[in-house]
Amino acid sequence: MGDASDISAFLDAQAAESGAARNTLLAYGRDLRDFAGWVAGQGGCLRDLTRERIEDYLTACDAEGLSRATRARRLSSIRQFSRFALEEGWRDTDPAIRISGPGRAQRLPKTLSRDEVSAMLGAAPSVGRTATDRARTTCLIELLYATGMRVSELVSLAVATCRGNPQMLMIRGKGDKDRMVPLTEPARAALRDWIAHRDGAADDSPLGRLVAGRGARWLFPAPGAAGHLPRQSFGRLLSDIAAAAGIDPARVSPHVIRHAFATHLLEGGADLRAIQTLLGHADLGTTEIYTHVLDERMRDLVLKHHPLAQTPTRD
Repeated sequence: MGDASDISAFLDAQAAESGAARNTLLAYGRDLRDFAGWVAGQGGCLRDLTRERIEDYLTACDAEGLSRATRARRLSSIRQFSRFALEEGWRDTDPAIRISGPGRAQRLPKTLSRDEVSAMLGAAPSVGRTATDRARTTCLIELLYATGMRVSELVSLAVATCRGNPQMLMIRGKGDKDRMVPLTEPARAALRDWIAHRDGAADDSPLGRLVAGRGARWLFPAPGAAGHLPRQSFGRLLSDIAAAAGIDPARVSPHVIRHAFATHLLEGGADLRAIQTLLGHADLGTTEIYTHVLDERMRDLVLKHHPLAQTPTRD
């Protein structure tokens, strides 16, 4: 078998056994094909890899000017493939296991304070031309902050999962993995109100036609190919809510609300693994970024308010 066949077998296994998302598989494929092409240019193949050859490739990527994040991702793809080759018995050792990568420059997620989120929740019921628009706006942001959902998960909620005044929602996340998230009472109230508007829309109204047609399945139907509200439309709506709340819209996005959800839970004493489950993170390391956000806030609090942290003035 050649490199192309080996890469194909690896991708098939990732899809079947690990439930890797389509975008993840595409990234693995691109990275490994690039690596295989470089290795072939050196007179080798993926099954006879050595640690030195992998390190030489990473050096070549650096020389090309590739970012640290890109180089880290490519090494991660190589590591996954190298481990797979060992498990399949294609080789006796894993040459990538001890290679330390360039890592990623740590970027703390942007977030909002509790007061700022409260201001947005308070402003949402005033955003929209009609009572139905305002009910949808309120439901969207209440659900987002109550659950920490990804925006793609929010806009593609099936209405069937939201009926019956649920205390929890089943969310399908990355890799088609399901998780349960609880709803706050304000979110449940906003959900009940929106469903009442949705179900009660007149047959000849734009919403009524959506509900009777392509959008029948979705909680937030819209006249597009997908049948539900596009992510970009919700992003614009969130900017309108921020403006109404007196917050710079440039500081607000659906992902910022997700970060606020996690950060505020951690500030309130929630367990990091519980937050990992609620966010749908496969790796606890991804969730640990929020501890750094909290550390930064605590440091600023001490430096600002502790009497011994104040620089004394001298006459």
